[in-house]
Order: sequence, then structure tokens, then C-alpha cells
Amino acid sequence: MADMIPMTHCSTFLLPRPKITDSSIRTTHALIVLNQPLPRFTPLLWEHAKVRVCADGGANRVFDNMPELLPHEQDVSIIRERYKPDVIKGDMDSIRPDVLNFYKNFGTKIVDNSDDQDTTDLHKCIAYVLDIMSDDEKANLCILVAGALGGRFDHEMGNINTLCWFSTTRIVLLSDDCLIQLLPSTRYHEINVLSSVEGPHCGLIPIGTPCGSSTTTGLQWDLDNTEMRFGGLVSTSNLVKGETVTVKSDSDLLWTISLKKQT
Repeated sequence: MADMIPMTHCSTFLLPRPKITDSSIRTTHALIVLNQPLPRFTPLLWEHAKVRVCADGGANRVFDNMPELLPHEQDVSIIRERYKPDVIKGDMDSIRPDVLNFYKNFGTKIVDNSDDQDTTDLHKCIAYVLDIMSDDEKANLCILVAGALGGRFDHEMGNINTLCWFSTTRIVLLSDDCLIQLLPSTRYHEINVLSSVEGPHCGLIPIGTPCGSSTTTGLQWDLDNTEMRFGGLVSTSNLVKGETVTVKSDSDLLWTISLKKQT
């Protein structure tokens, strides 16, 4: 591990955005909203993001759910204007006409991909984000995906498959209960755990192929050159012990950690 440059991970997007930041090191966040109920911390994700893209019916969720997440604010129309997506992208079969017209009138870009039925809405949105980002932004890019978990199981698995498709891009799937991201085997991973908002429950799951050897530090039950595969051992219901978890594996792993309700 010592001779590898670590890929660091930290869920700072679950904390209020700092007033002063060093733009030379700050991560560039993009937010993609899918067609599932929004996590309670979506307004935080929105504030962190440089670009916000709704996948078709995800625009309905922003229109309907964002005012519900901000009950202390009385004027629903002001909330909807403030949380206006930059782009709505998809095959346009799920978005309501009233929602489409509302955002179109406020300048949201509409990208109709009804001619492409071979990729998921999430895939289309990630490709769009990568296309509009500069090389410098891509180097520090983290794509946050709200509404990626829950609902139909085939949709969830399709979203996890998309993580594998874009394995060199840092992508985090988020629900009210947990986050999921891919840890590619080509890197040594250093995960900085924010105990105020995440943990302690966590897991490491081999995806795509069996894992011949995985080694970790910072877990209640660490792996030591451990083999993992479906039909055998997988590291579920593990616990983080401190502020840093390290992971090295010879195959890609899914990292998941629970999110605390007071976020």
C-alpha cells in the first residue's frame, strides 16, 4: 500500500458548505436527481453542487419534495425558483407537463434523449456531466446521485452497474439510510469517516467478479488478504472503529456506510 497514491474519500457534502474554501483543492460536486423520494439532506447536496441535473421524472421529485424538506419556509414558489435544475435530461416519459413547463419557463435546459433506449437515465446524466466539465474539474469531480436507491430492485442494480461503467469517476449513490460508491481495484483507498453524520455500520461487497484478496484497516472486523465472493464471505454488518478506513483489493468493491438520522 505504501507505494500507491491513495484515493481519498470524505462525505463533506453532508455538512454545510464552508464560507471560505481553497478553490485549488476543493472538490467539484455535481448533483443528479433520479425519480425516487429525495433524501432529507438534498438541500445540502444542492448547495454543494456546481451543476444540478434531473433525470426526467427526477424533476417531479424536486418540484414536489423540495418544499417538504424546507417546512420552515412558507413560500413554495420561492423554493421552487431557488431549487431550479440546470438541466432536465432523459426520454421525457416520466416528467409531468406542468413541471416541464414550469422549469422551461425559468430557463432550465431540456435535453430529450428519447431516441436512446440502450442506457439508463443515470448513465445519460453522468455522460452529460462529464461532457460539460473541464479537465481540471474532472480531476476533482464527485458526482452525487439522489434517489438512486429504493423502489424497483432492477433500477437499483442498473444504477450500481452504472458505477462499474464509469469506474474511473467518483460517483456516490445516496438514500436517507446509506451511501454507496465504487472503490476501483487500481487504487488504494483512504476513507475519512465523518462520525457526526455517517456510520458506524458499513460494508465492503465484491461486485462483478470474486475478490481474491482484500486488506483493510479501521474496521471492527478487518480483512487481511481475505477472499470475498457471492456464495461465500462478504463483509456486511461491519463497523467503523475510528476516523479513517483504508482499503486495498485486487477487484472492485462497493463501499457502503450508514447515514445518521440527525443529518
